[in-house]
Amino acid sequence: MLCNIQHSSRFSSVNLRSQDQRRMNVLFSKIIKNKLALLGGIILFILLLLIITTPFLNLSDPNAINTSDRFSLPFTSNYLLGADHLGRDILSRVMWGTRLSLAVGFSAALIAAILGSFIGIIAGYFGGFFDNILMRSVDVLMAFPYVLLALAIVAVMGPGLFNSLIAVAIVNIPFFARNVRGISLAYAKSDFMIAAKISGRSTFSCIIFELLPNLIPTIIVAFSTTIGWMILETAGLSFLGLGSQPPQADLGSMLGEGRASLIVHSHNSLIPGLMILFIVMGFNLFGDGIRDALDPKLSQGKLGRSKALTDLKKNFVFSERCSKSYLEVNDLTTKFIRNNYEIEAIKKVNLSLQKGECLAIVGESGSGKSVTALSITRLVASPPGIITEGFINYKGTDLLNINLQTMQDIRGKKISYIFQDPQSTLHPLQKVGSQISEIVINHKIINKVKLNKEVLELLRNVKIIDPERVVNLYPHQLSGGMRQRIGIAMAIANKPDIIIADEPTTALDVTVQAKILSIINDLKKEFNLSIIFISHDLNVVSKISDNIAVMFNGEIVEFGKTKKILNNPNNQYTKKLIKTSPRLSLVKKKYNAKN
Repeated sequence: MLCNIQHSSRFSSVNLRSQDQRRMNVLFSKIIKNKLALLGGIILFILLLLIITTPFLNLSDPNAINTSDRFSLPFTSNYLLGADHLGRDILSRVMWGTRLSLAVGFSAALIAAILGSFIGIIAGYFGGFFDNILMRSVDVLMAFPYVLLALAIVAVMGPGLFNSLIAVAIVNIPFFARNVRGISLAYAKSDFMIAAKISGRSTFSCIIFELLPNLIPTIIVAFSTTIGWMILETAGLSFLGLGSQPPQADLGSMLGEGRASLIVHSHNSLIPGLMILFIVMGFNLFGDGIRDALDPKLSQGKLGRSKALTDLKKNFVFSERCSKSYLEVNDLTTKFIRNNYEIEAIKKVNLSLQKGECLAIVGESGSGKSVTALSITRLVASPPGIITEGFINYKGTDLLNINLQTMQDIRGKKISYIFQDPQSTLHPLQKVGSQISEIVINHKIINKVKLNKEVLELLRNVKIIDPERVVNLYPHQLSGGMRQRIGIAMAIANKPDIIIADEPTTALDVTVQAKILSIINDLKKEFNLSIIFISHDLNVVSKISDNIAVMFNGEIVEFGKTKKILNNPNNQYTKKLIKTSPRLSLVKKKYNAKN
């Protein structure tokens, strides 16, 4: 028994080490693929070699004065990079000065990161009194320009390299404090933190083992992107004579000493200036690479600006076929390209929709339902999405073969969407009425009085009581069901031909779900709408759909009339899907039998 436990423990530790190794390999590969980050890494690696080898090189004494050789030019005897105004070897002074500048800048960044993160964690986690006191103190620091504040601190403490280090660290504390505080504030109220408190963890334990690990990537990114600027700031103070004092030399003081002879003997200040440039550029480029690699959103391209139309692959072959269907999709294939790998989201999808008909697309999460819906009007984000094949016929027009202006005229006017989560799709800072109005005025010219009447009528169409009051409310003031009704009102605002409803009832309770389905069904009959209804719940689609398309692993595995699919499915996956969805009729029979 003990042997088994020890073996299991060793296996777990080896497994964890292998996972950590894989993560590091992925992180390293992401940095390597970023060409600018790779350049920054190479610069920093060269600088690291220089500062490590400096004590072992046969360099002249950086403080040895030889006035007979003052202002010697580079590549002259005994002076590879020339001599300064006192005849001191510039190469030796740059090498030792670089060590000193890097040490001071790194130390200042470390102090600012530790103190700023501590303040941010305390303010964000505890909130209330601590948050007000700490963050108002930080605001006081931020009220002053950071250069003037650093100069004031050095003026009070006196010139010197250590004092300039403290000054630079102090003025950069607010940057770390505000970043960490904002994230800590969000994490402190999250479910996993509440679960940790319920499990009996102490406050200290929650901060160290729950909160801090989630903050480390943010702190590392902030540290790596600011260390270059801190080196520049300390060099700036030394340039003004408030940092390093003679005969001690750092890059900033060397630059300051050389400014008097800048015109006649430019190499005296050009060489330390170039070294500062390389140091700051190396840290900034490498820091940006670390940020992109550690941040999942940046590394996956989610924060990049998506194109207005999903990209088509190069040499895309457009189809010239004709179709009798109101909307027909043939051989539609959409892929996602990440890290040079192609992920096939949907492949060879074939659908057809007639006027006034409801087509339900059902399948488990990740089966490709939403990607199919977004691909119809080319709304899949590019990058990373790309349509590689297909034909989408809408009333005789191939939607893959039209320009952006034509597509924008179709979106919201001819084909509109109802999304799953109205909380995220409705603008939190705009009133409901203005959001519905925006949909209308984007597609037609209308005066304000008529527009207001139209908005109120839309709210009445979706069964909203007291629309005059609701029109002036914000989304957070409405219930989930009310928000979804607003989403439906926006979808029908321009009397579209087709509505694509992407799981509009998933986040709602059963009673509200039934009301939303009733509204959609009534609108379908009233306006003769064609609807593509996406869901994973067969019980829901059985009430509203005429046809069903079953999706699995990005493919349509079965398509047909709703009654036929539900009563006599052919595909094994469809059969399993039906078994996992208890029929309402069976539930009703059992309920009646019990009573």
